[in-house]
Amino acid sequence: MTAPAAGSSWFQRFLLPGFALKAVIIGGGYATGRELAEYFLSSGPWGGLAGMMLAMLLWSAIATVTFAYARMVGALDYRAFFRSLLGPGWIAFEAAYIVFVVLILAVFGASAGAIGTAMFGWPGYAGALLLAAGIVVTTALGSGSVERVFKYVSILLYGVYALFLLLGLWSFGERIPQGFAAQGSAEGWALGGVTYASYNIVGAVVILPVLRHLTSRRDAVVAGLLAGPLTMLPAILFFVCMAAFYPAIASQTLPSDFLLRQMHVPAFHWLFQTMIFLALLESGSGAVHAINERIAGVMRVRHGQELGVRARALIGGVLLLLCIFVADRIGLVALIAGGYRLLAYLILAVFVLPLMTIGLARLLGRGPAQPRGEVAA
Repeated sequence: MTAPAAGSSWFQRFLLPGFALKAVIIGGGYATGRELAEYFLSSGPWGGLAGMMLAMLLWSAIATVTFAYARMVGALDYRAFFRSLLGPGWIAFEAAYIVFVVLILAVFGASAGAIGTAMFGWPGYAGALLLAAGIVVTTALGSGSVERVFKYVSILLYGVYALFLLLGLWSFGERIPQGFAAQGSAEGWALGGVTYASYNIVGAVVILPVLRHLTSRRDAVVAGLLAGPLTMLPAILFFVCMAAFYPAIASQTLPSDFLLRQMHVPAFHWLFQTMIFLALLESGSGAVHAINERIAGVMRVRHGQELGVRARALIGGVLLLLCIFVADRIGLVALIAGGYRLLAYLILAVFVLPLMTIGLARLLGRGPAQPRGEVAA
């Protein structure tokens, strides 16, 4: 791992990894509420909260081991990480990650298209193309640009979600206790939490480039433990408001838009939808940036060259056009309901299980770790 930047701040060491993980996870289905309805509200309000807490704990545990292992072996991109963890089997993660990126970017494109349609009456592809352009520009400018997006969009996002809760309590707060008191089975809450945590935690290796600021294993552990709560807090605030209209809200394609219409505050409706679009931008930028950095790492080792702005833009543009096509053909609800469950099994098999067995054993000194100099070969 390259030495941490001189004067790495406490924000870069402890909070930036959590903000970056949140940035990858919060995209299409989380920010719009669609994922929360699919994986948590189906178990009722109380069961859903239990599932969310389980997912949060799993994120913290897996992120902690991921960050510590990445620092130990010197990995700042997912290729280097899995060459160390899986040896020749690293290509299995590459295949799973390609499926992940195509799926989540398709979801982001579908979400952006739905927002454009809901707010302006645009055709579905218009919002998706606008999002794609923003992601291409952000990622073409490199790590510094992506990290600034993570930082400033996160600040806006936490503030908007806090205001969302306050306006929800003011507008329909009396309905929230009724929603939590509604008769409903909590069955499946643990499966929902594990499934949701499994396919999303791949974000912990997507954001490895930001770990260059860590100065010690202690930094990695603290950043990992904070990552779960930082990532889940906005979702919990949102979910509490969703409970006011349980169970009907579960069928809404965009639960966020449904709740905003109940608040009758047009200015905030615009602000929230803008925040969601920016959340999609930071999530998509994180996913595409990981691919750029993976390719950049190979170019540095094999050719001694950096990946230029034009090459980064071209890679992002081609990838995003493919994903927009998938989103337009399949649709948001079908992508989340079907594709994410399959993805969860893939990520469990090629990332979570090897990390929490082989990786953890190496961290505890019970197995050989690949020398740092070989990781990027």
